[in-house]
Amino acid sequence: MALNTTSTLPNGLLDSAPPVNANKGPVVCVFCGASPGTSPVHLEAARSLAQALHDHNISLVYGGGTVGLMGEVARTLAKLSGPAAVHGIMPETLLELEREKEGHIDEELYGRTTLVPDMHTRKKLMAKEVIEGGPGSGFVAMSGGFGTLEELMEVVTWNQLGIHGKGVVAFNVDGYFDGLIQWVRTAVSAGFITPGNAGILVEALDAEEVVQQLKEYRVSEDRCKLDWSQG
Repeated sequence: MALNTTSTLPNGLLDSAPPVNANKGPVVCVFCGASPGTSPVHLEAARSLAQALHDHNISLVYGGGTVGLMGEVARTLAKLSGPAAVHGIMPETLLELEREKEGHIDEELYGRTTLVPDMHTRKKLMAKEVIEGGPGSGFVAMSGGFGTLEELMEVVTWNQLGIHGKGVVAFNVDGYFDGLIQWVRTAVSAGFITPGNAGILVEALDAEEVVQQLKEYRVSEDRCKLDWSQG
């Protein structure tokens, strides 16, 4: 199976306040671990999120892995909605870490895969698909490690800076993000995050609530009013 590859960054990704395409279906980017975790609740949550995406006709863009929570979400949604509903974007260097078989990518099981040269291109292309998606598009973080947290905080920061206005949801499975949510509250009380911007990151306790939070997401009035169209 031939892989899609890219080595260039698309222009215009970070245009401020891009128009919403009401005729295009929603696209959700999921950040999550390449490990299954030690508790079965995390894999169960990954499957439930895929089911919710299927039920609401939402497409998935993700980091392209076939292992851990990443693989579970992609595999489940591809089975339910078909491979066209899933797009994995992966740096070539990570093939040996985040794929069960290096170089072998079964599109029927995991959807379309695009190989890119680096992490920055991966994140930019994932964000581009969400930004160009229809109403209800956004970013969702599930349980994961350093990489998951870094990706989550980046899209939160991009929202705060006015780079995008899509929803950002922490799917808080079994209290996994309790510490992060408390940190946001602490940062507000300490004066480092405004009360309005605290709402850029919203919490969901189950998969249906994830979808609902994205549909009902409201942009913070405290965000920076910046023009990124020339960036």
